[in-house]
Amino acid sequence: MRAMILAAGLGKRMQPLTADLPKPLLKVGDKTLIEHQIERLVAGGVTGIVINHFYLGGMIEELLGNGSKYGTSISYSKEPIRLETAGGIIKALPKLKDDCFLVVNADIWTDFNFASLEPVDGIDRLAHLVLVENADHNPHGDFYIDDQGSSSRRSFRS
Repeated sequence: MRAMILAAGLGKRMQPLTADLPKPLLKVGDKTLIEHQIERLVAGGVTGIVINHFYLGGMIEELLGNGSKYGTSISYSKEPIRLETAGGIIKALPKLKDDCFLVVNADIWTDFNFASLEPVDGIDRLAHLVLVENADHNPHGDFYIDDQGSSSRRSFRS
């Protein structure tokens, strides 16, 4: 299975740390956020990764290269303008090559075991949405699990 790492954001909320550095290259311990993500994906069985980038994306390519030092292959989908999440994924589809692939954010840290995800069949199981505990600043979250065990997006009304 292949994966796409979304890394095209501007990192505005992390200013001034991201003034001269894309947010995925911020370090947690001795590695960058995106390196932690790559290691989790490879440990979960991912065989190839596509990374989209926009803001200071050349720095991401320079650090990660072709992925061989992480035990995978990495290709890049450069965005001349920011395409947002769906646009970035659509642009990268030819590089993803598989009908089923993972999409993760570059700027998060997780210890999630990606190998635990069951295959997506395109009929009964269209996608996985991995949820985590709600953050203190968003106690109700953006998604919830309904009575049938499916995830649903919470609608917010003003």
